Amino acid sequence: MCRGGGEQVALCFHKAFPAAPIYTLCYGSELTFPEFKECDIRPSWLQNFVKTDEMMKKVFFPFGILAMKSLNLSDYDVVLMSGTHCAKYVKTHKRALVISYSFTPFRLAWDPASYPQYVLSTGWKRMLFDQVISILRTIDKNAAQRPNHFVAMTDETADRLRNAYDRNDVIRIINPPVKVNNFNVSPGDKNSYFLVVSRLEYYKKVDLVIDAFNELGYRLVVVGKGTQESEIKNRAKSNIEFMSGLSAEKLAEVYANCRAFIFPQHEDYGITPLEANACGKPVIAYGAGGVVTTQIPVGDESSVANSTAIFFEEQDINHLINAVKKFERLEPFFDPLFIRKNAEKFDEAIFISKIQKYVKEMYRNTFVEEEVLTR
Repeated sequence: MCRGGGEQVALCFHKAFPAAPIYTLCYGSELTFPEFKECDIRPSWLQNFVKTDEMMKKVFFPFGILAMKSLNLSDYDVVLMSGTHCAKYVKTHKRALVISYSFTPFRLAWDPASYPQYVLSTGWKRMLFDQVISILRTIDKNAAQRPNHFVAMTDETADRLRNAYDRNDVIRIINPPVKVNNFNVSPGDKNSYFLVVSRLEYYKKVDLVIDAFNELGYRLVVVGKGTQESEIKNRAKSNIEFMSGLSAEKLAEVYANCRAFIFPQHEDYGITPLEANACGKPVIAYGAGGVVTTQIPVGDESSVANSTAIFFEEQDINHLINAVKKFERLEPFFDPLFIRKNAEKFDEAIFISKIQKYVKEMYRNTFVEEEVLTR
């Protein structure tokens, strides 16, 4: 129930297969993209009780899993899933073709260090956490055997899926989409701001950017909300501005008028750097995770015109500050049109076409070949 990359993928699934209904845990039309209002959305019974993301986080265990298990999709020959965790629990026919487009294995079970509650726990609390995580891994791994095929965002996420779920089958890579046509290249203003667009959560490392720009004193705009919101706002100095709840048009304008986009986290993929690229804006990113796939980092200074990003090697203030200062030296040499063309390689039209072809290919392999063999 938010406006994130997962929701953009779900919208593209709808565009690829517009007649198919969308089954989900909960749906709040005012909390997510307005395009969903045109879709046939069928939420679980949990919809009657949960109205916000905060409430969902509190009741997800065990009610979220139980609610997904109550969704009966046994009448469908093909089930296309999107997510990291709970989609795998729906009921499907044993002969159905089930394809899971997975962003990463369930983060709490397989990467608990992403959560401050785990990192900061000690003694009996850490022991209890570890016991719960062990149980969650077993449950999640068992559920992950139901999909016939996994599709991953990048090679890195495919490796995570293989390792977590002991899957030895081929995992197809289809990079998530960016709506390039929603964004335009703008010359901007050299004296404008640096930009962060992110949920304000522990693993997103927005606090690192706040600390760096507190020291730099440069203007920074942060767009987003999350559980770390109060803490981050309290530590920010007056050169840092916060925004949230922006329309798609306003967000595109904010991207277009920035100097560069800051991306400090190790993200599974990361659509926001590509949205910045679609506006011709370079990215200053921690050089790990999805950006390794989507961005072209500066090598030597002669390569800037054919680059889209500057990478920094460690998630600490000094490395980020040095990357920002490097950007200042190289800023005039970035080519906005080249950066825009990089984003176009990941446009949603390409994603939709690849998903359609993949599902049809797997359908033929599953049902047409099976039909031939049983004649």
